[in-house]
Amino acid sequence: MALKATIYKADLNIADMDNHRYEDFQLTMAQHPSETIERLMVRILAYARFADEALEFTKDLFETDEPALWQKDLTGQLMKWIEVGSPDEDKVKKASARCKQVAVVTYGSSVDEWYKRNTKLKTLSNVEVWKLSTASTEAIQKLCERTMQLQLNIMDGEWTLIGDQAQAVIEWEQLQ
Repeated sequence: MALKATIYKADLNIADMDNHRYEDFQLTMAQHPSETIERLMVRILAYARFADEALEFTKDLFETDEPALWQKDLTGQLMKWIEVGSPDEDKVKKASARCKQVAVVTYGSSVDEWYKRNTKLKTLSNVEVWKLSTASTEAIQKLCERTMQLQLNIMDGEWTLIGDQAQAVIEWEQLQ
């Protein structure tokens, strides 16, 4: 018998004092049986970085041709394509031809090697690559619950994600 997805829900409140943006989002995510808690929480951070009511979690690991998140316009045209992890360079290149904005949110110990190896990415003008620190991804795992109340505060470029039991300082580095 195949394992089924585990459903997680998060109420995400974003207080971005740098941009005077204050929003609430109700997120529902399916965790693939092979997905780690770390990756699940990185998907939430990816959502927060590009937060928009039209941004959606996709089937991702269930459907290999889909990113972790995407945003479509009213006609169904892809506008944003957001990958999480260290995706195949050709998949990102294909997405950049289909979308106005493509982003990759990377994490883990092999990010620098992955980025160095994928030289085609540097030629794509509509692709952003963001790297999360290991300390950040370790800290956000402590915030994970099946039902989460999360508060993200952004002030002076510093991100702090607060949950019921803990908080995490989120350290981003833009590689591209």
